[in-house]
Parts: sequence; structure tokens; C-alpha cells
Amino acid sequence: MGYTLTEKILLEHAEVDHLAPGDVVTVRCDVVMTNDISGPMAFHTMTKMGVPRVFDPAKVVVVSDHFTPAKDVRSANLQKRLKEWSDEQGVTFYGQGRGGIEHAVLVEDGWVVPGSVIAGGDSHTCTHGALGAFGTGLGSTDIAACLAYGEFWQVVPGTVQVELTGRLAEYVSGKDVILAVIGELGVGGGTNMVLEFVGEGAEALTIDERLAVANMAVEAGSENGIFPADATTAAYLDGRTDRPWKAERTDDDALVDRRLAIDLDALPPLVAKPWSPGNVAPLDDVLGLHVDQVYIGNCSNGTMTDLRQAAALLRGRTVHPDTRAIIVPASRKIYAEALAEGLLEVFVEAGAIVSTPTCGACFGGSTGILAEGEVAVATTNRNFRGRMGAGDSAIYLANAYVAAAAAVAGELVHPADVLGRVPA
Repeated sequence: MGYTLTEKILLEHAEVDHLAPGDVVTVRCDVVMTNDISGPMAFHTMTKMGVPRVFDPAKVVVVSDHFTPAKDVRSANLQKRLKEWSDEQGVTFYGQGRGGIEHAVLVEDGWVVPGSVIAGGDSHTCTHGALGAFGTGLGSTDIAACLAYGEFWQVVPGTVQVELTGRLAEYVSGKDVILAVIGELGVGGGTNMVLEFVGEGAEALTIDERLAVANMAVEAGSENGIFPADATTAAYLDGRTDRPWKAERTDDDALVDRRLAIDLDALPPLVAKPWSPGNVAPLDDVLGLHVDQVYIGNCSNGTMTDLRQAAALLRGRTVHPDTRAIIVPASRKIYAEALAEGLLEVFVEAGAIVSTPTCGACFGGSTGILAEGEVAVATTNRNFRGRMGAGDSAIYLANAYVAAAAAVAGELVHPADVLGRVPA
């Protein structure tokens, strides 16, 4: 019996000769990442464990992103604690203005390579599967153990293999791919599993699109969302990292728990309606809904691809007077590239706010909180009740084309209608 891609990665990082789904193994970390929410708790736990130093400063990354810029004294103290601890431990620290949202920063700065294991103090560490890595989110206690000893326990997950065929149509993006998958599986259908994306359609996706897909694997309950490394991966990593890696794939005779097929040719723009990422519907089902706020950004959809899609709708147009629009590049490098390309000027001239890279309003932190009864269209990854503010506010998850079109129209419309074209 062969092994799945995920099983091969775990086998390389565990002191066992063989493994199977359901086995509990101790896994070595290539990178341990934490932030201004999970970090201080992990540091405190590490102290209680009596461990004064991290296992390997070269493998620890600390990113200040959730409460950046600090919104009050309490969050400012979190930032201060993060910086002081990082300096004391000699680990890599991305502070305000120097990094951005953790998952974007780790990918673009070459920390993530195919076959590596990334233990992150954030549930969306599954994003790193876009590059063929096993990235998994852990709680602060487990992150403390990773910081101290460089390893964590892991139940070997099964695999849901998602075959993508065809090509994405106009105005359809990676966001729609993962919404389609979650719509099929449900928010618990991937529990104790990884989502592995294969097929010609998967290989045709860009890295930015793969990042959007992998990022929301956890919204199906999955441990990771992984793409086998290929020529696209190699081209992206060229000149970005000197870390060794090799491409692996699932063996033909490996045990796969479930197979799912998604035809990209037939995939329309989708939305996830309140209050669940699994409440998926075609955009056509919600046309005409008034929108108070549009939020384009976060770790799932704050890439250059997303910003270019938003700019295509906002260029030469203005944000509707009854609607607010907030644009959040995912990292300092993306912000700088968007600035050089003139995209930030497009957004500002349209009447949108351009924010520094931050998790901000995505998790209800700051920089775009919703008032009572307001409706938002967001490219973020969660739309739970009260996620971005008031308990009765409503969040519709959508791709950047759809979000930007809503900003112009003040309501949910098809992007082609804003551009004066007939939808395909």
C-alpha cells in the first residue's frame, strides 16, 4: 500500500517506519510561527514549563499582525511583549511596517517549501499547503511545546482528494473553488482530513489562487489544504529561498478516504451567506442585496491578484455613496508592488480606504468593524455571527471581483454588469 502526499511528509518528520490515518505521531517542525494573539500565551506557558530558550531560533518566526497598528493600550502591550521576547530569544520578528499578515509573509519570504512542516499559532496556517507543505494551526499550549522542543503530536489525517478539471471562467477565482468544495463537504466534512487538490485544473491555478484555496481548508474542518508541488511552485520559489525541497505526489495505490470532482468550466461566482462559510450559494441568488461595507484583503485574498481584480472594477469609477470600501494588501511587499503599479491610486481616487497590512476587521479586531444591522461583502474567510462586529451584522464572503463590484453598485451585482458586459 502506498502513501498519500501528506503521509509522506509526516513520515519524513516522524521517528516511525510506517504510518496510517488515525495513528498518533510526534512530528518535527521546520518552522514554528506565532503572532500577537497566540504568542504571549505560548511564551507564558513556556515559562511555566521551565524552558528558558526556544529549541532553534533559526526556525522560529514571530509576526505582529492581528492588532497592528495597536488599537488600545492592551493591544500595544501585546506588541511590546512580542518584540521584547523576540529580541531576547534571537528569533525572526516581523513588526509593524516590516512584514504584514503572517501567512503571506512566510510564503513570500521563502520560509515555506514543499515537503516542510509549518506549525502555526493560527488556524489558517493551512494556507501553506499551497506550496506543498503540511501547515497546521495549533493552540497556544501546543505552540509552547513547539517553541520549546520543536515538535508536536499529530493524528495522521486521512485525505479527501479534490480533482479540479477545466479552467476558471471570467470573474471566477480561487475563492470560488474553495467555496464550492466547502459547499459540497460542509463545514465539518473535512474533519481529521486534509484536502488535496489535483488534476489539470489544479495545475492551472496560479500560486495566489492556490493560496486562496488552501487558506479556507480549515473552514471544512480540515487539517491542511495541499497542492502537489509542480513547475508553477518551482518558478515561484526560484530566487525566493535556498531551503532544499523535492516534489512528491500521492502514490497511485495510496488509500484516499474520499474523492470529489469540481468542474471549473461550470463554476460561477459564489458567495457564502451568513452565518457560515458552508452556506454557499451562486451570486445570482443574492443579487440586489444592499451592502454597507466592502472589505478586500486578509490572509486568503489580499494578494496582488486580488488587488488587480479589485482595481479592474474600481478604475475610473467611484465607491457608492451609501457604501464604504476598505482595501488591505496582505503584506508590505504587496503594498509596495501595488503602489508602484498605481493600484493604490485607483483605490483612493475611487473613494476607498487603503489600510496598512493587518488582520484588522477580519476577526473583529479593528479597522472596519460593522455596526448593528450592517451588511458586508468581504474576501475574508469567516462570516460567523458577530465575526466583524455587531452580532446582527451580516457578512457575505466573495471573491475580489464581486466585492469590488458591490462597492461600486452599493449592492450585490455581477461584476460584468459594472463593466457593461453581459455575464458569460
